[in-house]
Amino acid sequence: MSELLKKSGLLKRGGFLLPALLLCVLPFYLDAFWLRIGLFSMAAAIGAVGLGVLSGTAGQLSLGHAFFLAVGAYGYVWLAGEPGPGLPPAVAAVLAVLLAGAAGGLFSPVAGRVKGVYLGVATLALVFLGHHVLLTADSVTGGFNGRSVPPLELGGFTFAESDPELTVLGVPFGAEERLWYLGLALFALTWFTARGLLRGRPGRALVALRDSETAASVMGVHVAGYRSAAFVVSSMYAGLAGVLLALSFRRVVPDYFSLALSVDYLAMIVIGGLGSVAGATAGAVFVTALPLLMTRYADQLPLVATPGSGDGSIGPTEASRYLYGAAIVVILLYAPDGLHGLARRTRARLRRRPALTDPPDTGATPRTPATAARAKEHTP
Repeated sequence: MSELLKKSGLLKRGGFLLPALLLCVLPFYLDAFWLRIGLFSMAAAIGAVGLGVLSGTAGQLSLGHAFFLAVGAYGYVWLAGEPGPGLPPAVAAVLAVLLAGAAGGLFSPVAGRVKGVYLGVATLALVFLGHHVLLTADSVTGGFNGRSVPPLELGGFTFAESDPELTVLGVPFGAEERLWYLGLALFALTWFTARGLLRGRPGRALVALRDSETAASVMGVHVAGYRSAAFVVSSMYAGLAGVLLALSFRRVVPDYFSLALSVDYLAMIVIGGLGSVAGATAGAVFVTALPLLMTRYADQLPLVATPGSGDGSIGPTEASRYLYGAAIVVILLYAPDGLHGLARRTRARLRRRPALTDPPDTGATPRTPATAARAKEHTP
């Protein structure tokens, strides 16, 4: 028994260490385009995990996730830049995440008392209100043209292009390579904190709240309090994702944080699987990478026009939205628990397959167990 436990522990460690090692060595082999896709995917995964906690685990529908992403991104830009307080970038990043959490806290009384589609409509108002503020508050946001993003500095190390150029093992490390490891660290922090939250007492309380408010309140769960807390935690994850997105884009503009972005995040958690950290990550990678890949290879894809061609064909962005819209329909029809549930069922079937195979035919007549019930004989 102890040997089996040791083997299972080694397998679990290998399941984490091997992907982590692979992700760490990728900047030495991939060019800037693929690293940029990875950065955007990691930022989207952080935000999707936060929305998964709110919508997938707590059962609270939110269409305002783009608003809290904008609070994190613009909060960092204003706090670290000029005009603005000009704080150290690391301090500005932490304060931007806390600012997003504070914005979620201000809205949490509504989230604590409203649920379902009514909460969705209420959070939808945040997106339009936030977009209006981003366009009109020129001194803070830069208006329609947005603002450039100050690079992040930690201990004298800058996550941007530097002079002289940094070289590691003969590979030049530019902004994408440096930000890659920052994104990995932030994503790892999100992964382990979210899994710990969902597997602990708060996660069980949120699941009980999602399944039945009456049963949860009978068990001692403070319904309004846990709803509000889930909204604040989700907002902080979104703020962290906004900071990483701003650093990756190097310029933030209001049009990016629109309703379409909130819909994208809903698509991520639905495709990946509601209430699952791994599922939210898989959905984020799919929804984020698909339009970027289609944009790059548009000239090789049928029925897809290259960007700026103006020939009336479907652009790569629209085509990607059609594709993952169709993916949502397929997921809802055939795998309601998303890619994570599909992968879990596939692993379970592969594990059961050796046990379900027929035993070899030895030619011996099977013996009837002694405890088996015998048929009654007819009494003449």
